[in-house]
Amino acid sequence: MGMAGTLTHDVLKGPPPPPVDDRGWGGGDGGSDHRGASRRASFTGLFVLLASSTMVFAAFTSAFVVRRGLSDDWVSTPKPPILFVNTVVLLASSVVLDLSRRALKAHHRSKFNLYWTIATALGILFLLGQGLAWRELKDAGVYVASNPSSSFFYVLTASHAFHLLGGVAALVYVDVQALRLRLGPAKRTAIDVSAIFWHFLDGLWVYLMVLLYVWG
Repeated sequence: MGMAGTLTHDVLKGPPPPPVDDRGWGGGDGGSDHRGASRRASFTGLFVLLASSTMVFAAFTSAFVVRRGLSDDWVSTPKPPILFVNTVVLLASSVVLDLSRRALKAHHRSKFNLYWTIATALGILFLLGQGLAWRELKDAGVYVASNPSSSFFYVLTASHAFHLLGGVAALVYVDVQALRLRLGPAKRTAIDVSAIFWHFLDGLWVYLMVLLYVWG
């Protein structure tokens, strides 16, 4: 009867509560049985995204080079000086983002929150800077249809900005979760995926700058 009473008490009591993360990072997202599979699926999706984005810009580059070589109406598009400022801002965002991940590994939650927020703000600042660059071209009378060079300039920079907008959305999502102290295992996967995608966009922008300034 003593053992039966104990079993009845345990059944009514229910399963034990999940372990508390003693490092102060908030609750987890899903059990350990699915954590590995979920992380693999997230990185598979990331690699597919990176591959498709690379193919898109490779196609743009091919069209750019062919059009540049075959046309006799190509007029080099003036490059707004703010593009260099935007490049520095984007490079700085990647550096700060890497600092935030190091802070995460060292279990410095406040530093992680601060660095990630700064990186997110720099990403938004880059997009605003791109808007200013397009406005400067418009004020100078350079539009999408002005000549082939300007067409490619707008298409390439706008396509990159579109991808970067998705990256900013990912950074904002992680930032909100961090400030709400909800950085469980799934959120940490989101941190890694977001950071890798952001670094990819950073490298892609440097590539576009070289392409536009050398060939544009």
